[in-house]
Amino acid sequence: MKRKSKKTRVRVYELAGSFAEDKDVARKIRLSFIKPAMDDDTRVVLDFAGVGVSTQSFVHAMISEAILNHGTQAIDLLEFKSCNPTVKSIILTVVDYCLEMRENASGANSKKRRSRRKI
Repeated sequence: MKRKSKKTRVRVYELAGSFAEDKDVARKIRLSFIKPAMDDDTRVVLDFAGVGVSTQSFVHAMISEAILNHGTQAIDLLEFKSCNPTVKSIILTVVDYCLEMRENASGANSKKRRSRRKI
């Protein structure tokens, strides 16, 4: 029997509006939703429906700590929904940068990973 996994859904538009650029809002999402979910091994669905544009600094402030601390486990727990091509590209850039930073910090010589499957 398949176990139901726990999920937290964050509707980014409701917190950040159609232009997601406020790093204080990103911090709130990180601290209120992402960090507790990572600590509890809970899946986080970041729903970007209604968000037309996001800045790289917003996405970085929102997800980088989780990726730097939890690596690919964070990628497995973070799910990005309803991203338009521009937002998707920004998320991919931040994810790749954070994974690379984590690998460099650990001294790993593994190949750079692209995490396009859930974005």
